[in-house]
Amino acid sequence: MFDEPFARGRSLIHALDPRIRLAAAFACAACLAVVRRPEAAGAGLVMAALLLALSRPPTGAVLRRLAAVNVFILFLWFTVPFSVPGDVLAAWGPLEITRQGVRLALLVTVKANAIVLTFLALVATMDSPTVGYALERLGFPSKLVFLFLFTYRYLHVIAEEWRKLHVAARLRGFVPRTNMHTYRAIGNMLGMVFVQSFDRSVRVYEAMLLRGFSGRFRSVTAFRATSRDAVFAVAAFAGAAGLVAFDLYLEFFRG
Repeated sequence: MFDEPFARGRSLIHALDPRIRLAAAFACAACLAVVRRPEAAGAGLVMAALLLALSRPPTGAVLRRLAAVNVFILFLWFTVPFSVPGDVLAAWGPLEITRQGVRLALLVTVKANAIVLTFLALVATMDSPTVGYALERLGFPSKLVFLFLFTYRYLHVIAEEWRKLHVAARLRGFVPRTNMHTYRAIGNMLGMVFVQSFDRSVRVYEAMLLRGFSGRFRSVTAFRATSRDAVFAVAAFAGAAGLVAFDLYLEFFRG
């Protein structure tokens, strides 16, 4: 139901230890989030693009995800340049575009795209169960990992239940319109999805208890870090730290 096109592939990134990739993605995202200069954010975007190129992703899938992210960022360009006080670049009546507003919108745009590209390269190249097991190996709470894995697993089930109800409604001549009948029908369909999902969750929980489930998943997957993983980890963390150092240099020594 939910495709994972980036997880299928054979590249240098795919061959790395999932724990190293997750840790590097979090470190890079944290460093990108705190930089304050567009130049440093631009350097981070270049690094993220290089990582993505190493993972050899499907171009169409990358463009679709970037388009989805930038649709939301586009709204910032309609508001931030007009709402941040500063040096006026242009004015149309009461509306004024400021240099500081444009700078802030540009910074947010570059940082957001850099973080998205980083996660596409390092995290999206793993399937969801592998992400869950890697999080557990990194010391994340087992309940959080359990919630993540079950949410991913049963989103498919809920989506399938909704698809069945939607098909059944269409076969009975249901055509969505902006009227009370449509709202009532959709509300009933959503209610049926929640009820059926709850009933299924009870059955699944009882079945797991009968099989000796103790609240924690056991995985037969063994992660083994190699010298290649160590080299990548050093390079990734050095690059993330270099972004922060570059940003501090621009902020305090070049004004």
